[in-house]
Amino acid sequence: MLKSRKELDAELGGVARAWLDEALAEAAHDAARTEATPDAPDAPGAEATGPSTSPPWELRYAAAGRHCGLEHADSVRSLLLVEARAPLSSVTRLYEQGTAAERRAVLLTLHRLDLGATALPLVEDALRANDTRLVSAAVGPYAADHLDPHAWRHAVLKCLFTEVPVAAVARLADRAHGDAELARMLDDFAAERTAAGRTVPEDLRTVLGHALALTAPADEGAHQAPPTAAPAAPAPTEES
Repeated sequence: MLKSRKELDAELGGVARAWLDEALAEAAHDAARTEATPDAPDAPGAEATGPSTSPPWELRYAAAGRHCGLEHADSVRSLLLVEARAPLSSVTRLYEQGTAAERRAVLLTLHRLDLGATALPLVEDALRANDTRLVSAAVGPYAADHLDPHAWRHAVLKCLFTEVPVAAVARLADRAHGDAELARMLDDFAAERTAAGRTVPEDLRTVLGHALALTAPADEGAHQAPPTAAPAAPAPTEES
């Protein structure tokens, strides 16, 4: 869970707090510069700058774990993105050039930025990965707001494939509610797992319950909760 500035100030030591003060000041300065000169590089709609001319706060973004501790890095990076009012060019650069941890912080913050649906390619990239840290971050509020139904259903299935808890899926009950196509996909997935002698994830029942909410009781007989197969020897993880 991302922490607020107040929470970070209470947990960080003096040196780390001073570093964060400077980093956020740099981010705010860049946001003001961009607002004052909207045609400058890194402004929305402008040509992106190269790595050598990235604004100073982006370098701070990469160094957050080293200066504030790995346990606070996500929160610090999120604050930097928000304070800088990071445009798509910066968000894309930080994601594409970043470590898995840096990518995760981008994904966790997308819904706090004024990007509309323009950052969906980053979410789609994360959902193609088998890194559960990225998959979990990718199915947050931004995905709930912007993924189309087909892509969102496959994101839920990706969580089941990779054993990411569906509790990570933002607005799960809302988006899955009465989704007959999602129910069909879940039934197919459960049948494949059962036929292979593999356990059906308990989380599948959670999602299926939401998906059947509007179709019950008329379709009650058509979608029985799939049986749980006896545990079998581990098999290779399904590819996305």
